[in-house]
Amino acid sequence: MLRPDDSNRCAWALLPGGASGNRGEDSLLNPTIRHLTFDCTGDPYDLGLFWSELLGRPLADDDKPGDPEALLRDPDGGPSLLFVRVPEGKSAKNRIHFDLQPSGRTRAEEVERALTLGARQLADHTRPDGGGWVMMADPEGNEFCVERGELG
Repeated sequence: MLRPDDSNRCAWALLPGGASGNRGEDSLLNPTIRHLTFDCTGDPYDLGLFWSELLGRPLADDDKPGDPEALLRDPDGGPSLLFVRVPEGKSAKNRIHFDLQPSGRTRAEEVERALTLGARQLADHTRPDGGGWVMMADPEGNEFCVERGELG
């Protein structure tokens, strides 16, 4: 857990209960993360399908090709992934990205599966000891990493 200090003012939001760290009544006033939103220049439905297949989450029932947005809900109640069409393309490296840990597959198998679904491999940072990660990009160029899973 991060603690607020002069060098990382954004860390305040990561404390349970806000800046005070109080988990009592004050925490009821803090916002929750509802969506992680991806801007895309292509069809949001297509990008949503990629992430749906990769993460094993279904697209919302009312999403269809050509819609201006698509939604993947987390069945465990966490933030949803929202894909929204925008006119401008991506111009720089993501400031935030997912680090995915394979479940029931090795990292190599998960990377191969992601490539088959339409991802691109950007860099392989696998270390000789098996640690590290593989940096990838989804079909719109949004970076994500595949870490080592329990099977390697």
